[in-house]
Amino acid sequence: MLTLGIVLEALTGQSYPTLGQVVTDAAVDSRLVIPGSLFVALPGERSDGHDFVASAFERGAIVALVEQDMPSQFETLDLCGGSPPTLPHEPRLPLCLRVESSLRALQAAARHWRASLDIRVIGVTGSVGKSTTKELIADILDERYRTLKNPGNQNNEIGLPLSLLRLTEAHERAVLEMGFYVPGEIALLCELARPTVGVITNISPVHLERAGNMQAIIDGKAELVEGLPPGPGSAAILNYDDPLVRPMAERTQAEVLFYGLSPEAHLWADDVESLGLEGVRFTLHHAGDHIHVRVPLLGRHSVHTALRAAAVGLAEGLRWDQIVHGLQATQSQLRLVAVQGPRGSLILDDTYNAAPPSVIAALNLLGDLEGRHTAVLGDMLELGDYEEEGHRLVGMRAASVVDELVTVGERARWIADEAGRSGLARGHIIELESSQAAVEYLGPRVGDRDVILVKGSRGMHMDAIVAGLEGLS
Repeated sequence: MLTLGIVLEALTGQSYPTLGQVVTDAAVDSRLVIPGSLFVALPGERSDGHDFVASAFERGAIVALVEQDMPSQFETLDLCGGSPPTLPHEPRLPLCLRVESSLRALQAAARHWRASLDIRVIGVTGSVGKSTTKELIADILDERYRTLKNPGNQNNEIGLPLSLLRLTEAHERAVLEMGFYVPGEIALLCELARPTVGVITNISPVHLERAGNMQAIIDGKAELVEGLPPGPGSAAILNYDDPLVRPMAERTQAEVLFYGLSPEAHLWADDVESLGLEGVRFTLHHAGDHIHVRVPLLGRHSVHTALRAAAVGLAEGLRWDQIVHGLQATQSQLRLVAVQGPRGSLILDDTYNAAPPSVIAALNLLGDLEGRHTAVLGDMLELGDYEEEGHRLVGMRAASVVDELVTVGERARWIADEAGRSGLARGHIIELESSQAAVEYLGPRVGDRDVILVKGSRGMHMDAIVAGLEGLS
């Protein structure tokens, strides 16, 4: 178990065998503290974690990483002096550990704890589909191994170390989503987590505005497979169908396992059939094996998600019956959910976020369903120089799927314009400025044959459209 002594050892290089108090969890939000936690006080522009140390201790935290002088009522151990501190035999808890940087101290503790554990780590990155892939991989590995996954989207330089500190000696596998905004970020996460398997979902211009250019995104994602150890037991699982991912095979010392819809991949699928809201059916092929599978994931694009997870299962030594059972039993359809709308209509709520590939995939699912198709599409943010082209690609696909298109936001006007250019009647294209306007427009018009897809970047508050229409039911 992680103990206070192990945390101090990570920060000082000295052993503290008498400090056996168990650290049950780690948190940067005092509201999430449970008894026995390590609280990490991070300074910030909007709020400063040091203002919540007392609250964390009240909730049961036994230790806090701090950068500032703390009130005298808190026992404080200064680790900034460069020499190992002298500890009382039984330090008074709760205890503040004064460090140069709370974030770097958190990362140091996570690095040290991970290195002490005999565990295999699977890293997952890519532009679209990371979270669902992570969840499905964990579902499959749970068939054989005790598996930890990072919760929600805790996939950055703060969230991933918190997840590592939740590992115990009982865990056999960890599945960690790794996010990318700037070059070097995934390299740091790999240095902390030491993955033995790396999965790349796809590459698209998501966060292009922050990354700068497409090559920076490609190089940033490739840091995962570059960080894998060489030789047997290490695997880079790559999307053969993505021309930007396939060449990453040359950038890794790990064994490469390609997945895709091409027979040239090591693991591939055909006979793909969308069953609408009932899931998707297909046949898996690998090394002479042919397995018929039906999984409760929505849309044809979900086949790639299933292939990634199955590939990890193979790399981790699972039998096909274990892999198939994990696929079929999954509850990992995280993003797109179907909810009841007004007067018997059906709403496809895919409002978590949006990028051109994920919007097109959602439109493809909409096209597989019976009924009158309406797409309510908002701006896609952070596309940088790809902004207009990405929106127009979505508009082109929407024209061949929808009966009515409603756009929300300034950038989404490109979707509307391209849909009109691609053959959708202009009278069936409605351009609006806000989520509230979309609710007011759609509310009195939807009926029992309507299937309404709602999707856009989180910053567009498209979830308010779903909530507004649900409220009319």
